[in-house]
Amino acid sequence: MTERIMNPNVDEFLNKSKKWKEEYETLRRIALDCDLTEDFKWMHPCYTFDGKNIVLIHGFKEYCALLFHKGALLQDAHGILTQQTENVQAGRQIRFKNVREIIATESTLRDYIFEAIEVEKSGLEVNFKKTSEFIMPQEFQNKLDESPALKTAFAALTPGRQRAYLLYFSQPKQPKTRESRIEKSMEKILNGKGLND
Repeated sequence: MTERIMNPNVDEFLNKSKKWKEEYETLRRIALDCDLTEDFKWMHPCYTFDGKNIVLIHGFKEYCALLFHKGALLQDAHGILTQQTENVQAGRQIRFKNVREIIATESTLRDYIFEAIEVEKSGLEVNFKKTSEFIMPQEFQNKLDESPALKTAFAALTPGRQRAYLLYFSQPKQPKTRESRIEKSMEKILNGKGLND
């Protein structure tokens, strides 16, 4: 095992954690024991191998989780990986409600982490749906047809940013809500910004 290097940003994250602190610390130890490099990305502890994201530790109201960035490519021999929402294409979580659950599955977690490292070493990639496969809300299509500048700006966004907007615009059942979301987002799109930028 290589020397474990603790990232000070993760230390700060753990020190500020009021919920899931013991669970985070246990997941951190397991990730570091698997010779992963500790980083801090997206405001959470992230563990990498040769610069590639392997797992991220995060918490929610009801559970904390170990997120596998390319979890969709793992075999999931124990059937414990969860797809967060139907729109998540690559990531998969293993969820925990307490530290006992983490300790009880520690050897399995290590197996999954080592499998995720092998996925990265092999160069496997997740086949993402193309942006054209996402639903284009009619309200947004109308805006694109009305405004060549908006159409050009949307086309210039990265595929991930385009997908995020399409999902966001498609979610509401009411046309009025879809239109409101589109109106509020137009300036960001025209400025080349993503939904969460």
